Amino acid sequence: MAVSTPNTQVKAVARYIRMSPHKVRRVLDQIRGCSYREALIMLEFMPYRACDPVLKVLRSAVANAEHNNGLEPSDLVISEAYADAGPTLRRFRPRAQGRAFQIRKPTCHITIAVSPDAGLDA
Repeated sequence: MAVSTPNTQVKAVARYIRMSPHKVRRVLDQIRGCSYREALIMLEFMPYRACDPVLKVLRSAVANAEHNNGLEPSDLVISEAYADAGPTLRRFRPRAQGRAFQIRKPTCHITIAVSPDAGLDA
């Protein structure tokens, strides 16, 4: 087991998620600063489709912290959570009189960082 300093941050990133970053940020704003256990409960009962990929990234970040840094999952707090815009898929829908309207299908990159609880108190 690796020894970690109190300011250790462990990250996990999910890239190219087929969802608008605006909708993902709505979920991330709710769990930022919460403990791992609180965030799990909140994500379980929120009615948004964005909760599934966010939950997956959160579990990955905690697994990284546990296996790579030897941190205890019950001590972890979500220190950073953000969603950046990824590449936009462009599709075309046929319209009247031979026109084509563009449809944009956004993607996003979700990043979650967890750190030990003692790191945020300082």
